[in-house]
Amino acid sequence: MIDTAIRIEKLSKRYLLGNRIDKKDGLRHVLERSLRAPLRWMQNGYKMKGAAQEAFSALRDVNLEIPKGETVGIIGRNGAGKSTLLKILSRITEPTEGRIRLRGRLSSLLEVGTGFHPELTGRENIYLNGAILGMTRMEIKGKFDEIVAFANVERFLETPVKRYSSGMYVRLAFAVAAHLEPEILIVDEVLAVGDAQFQKKCLDKMDDVGHSGRTVLFVSHNMQAVSRLCDRCIWLDRGEVRMDGPSHSVANSYLGSGGGTSAESQWINSREAPGDQIVRLLGVRVKAESGIVTESFDIRCGIGIELEYEVLTPGHIFLPHFLLTNESGVELFVSVDLDPEWRCRVRPAGRYKSIAWIPGNMLTEGSFSVGPALMTLNPVNLHAFARDAVTFRVVDPLFERDTARGDYGHPMPGVIRPVLQWSTRYESNADAITA
Repeated sequence: MIDTAIRIEKLSKRYLLGNRIDKKDGLRHVLERSLRAPLRWMQNGYKMKGAAQEAFSALRDVNLEIPKGETVGIIGRNGAGKSTLLKILSRITEPTEGRIRLRGRLSSLLEVGTGFHPELTGRENIYLNGAILGMTRMEIKGKFDEIVAFANVERFLETPVKRYSSGMYVRLAFAVAAHLEPEILIVDEVLAVGDAQFQKKCLDKMDDVGHSGRTVLFVSHNMQAVSRLCDRCIWLDRGEVRMDGPSHSVANSYLGSGGGTSAESQWINSREAPGDQIVRLLGVRVKAESGIVTESFDIRCGIGIELEYEVLTPGHIFLPHFLLTNESGVELFVSVDLDPEWRCRVRPAGRYKSIAWIPGNMLTEGSFSVGPALMTLNPVNLHAFARDAVTFRVVDPLFERDTARGDYGHPMPGVIRPVLQWSTRYESNADAITA
């Protein structure tokens, strides 16, 4: 008989769009506004009551059973419902319908800023999290030194975590979540905040946790990491389970669908395109110097990243840009549109195409993903962002001598591989001695 750690039955989560409430608002803010402007408050209240509200389904009738000791990857594009599912499992939000059954203590690492009390020190938060998991003070003390060493925050243990950098915060949060021996560990893509060395350290630790008989749920856009860590993978698409099976099989199907390797993404229906009433992202594509859309590039050749978008509301200054990420989830750089023709100029309504060129002999070999974004200035406002909208591969030919590899035919480390200008001056032994 299978010992089940997580059982999910007919789980659905719906949100009502419209009637947006500021995250800072509490009961006191609402009462203050009603007292300051009672007539306007009543009018708005009546309008809200009579207005039609649109329901958005983040999850639709999800049924899953995860045995104890299984390491499961969860993949899918942004908006697929991954984070919503994890928040329901972590009891951060409640489902609209259905139920979940958990067997064992659960620890989760979902977002930077969750899980710790900002006013408490690092030391105090370690003990607080352990107590929440039901551990005794002696049990936490037995793991304390290991947690601190893993997170490498010895110097800041007595500092309130609100003063930590995002990298320090994630290091300590992951160390606590992984070392306090929960029966169920949930980790979202938050590890992308750390550097490459720390990400590898976390992946190794999750591998150890999985092999120790505990249950791990791992959300990631990194198919390589999912395939390495997880025997099973669940693909979520628009709130539904599209595929559930062996990791390699599910990851290949996901990538083959255009979810991760397509060199071109287009949004035919503008209503579904990333954006708002100001601007919509219509497409993003990766182009060769010939103008052809392609997903594979010789390391020596330039790579064009093209953004297509429609300005719906005129009179704004736009800053189109994109984020480039490598296959390990490391964010390499952001490139912004500095075309002098449109820089700091308001734009009329209409369609635009902006293209940037990554020079040849800059990136190392491997896979890369592009996250296009559209922002307005004065004031700064992000209107559209599509993480991992397209991906491409860079190949370094082994038998060509005009790349940064030169005559070396083995794997080379590093996130970039530029061809630098070198010069060498020879001095004979006799010259060196007399000098």
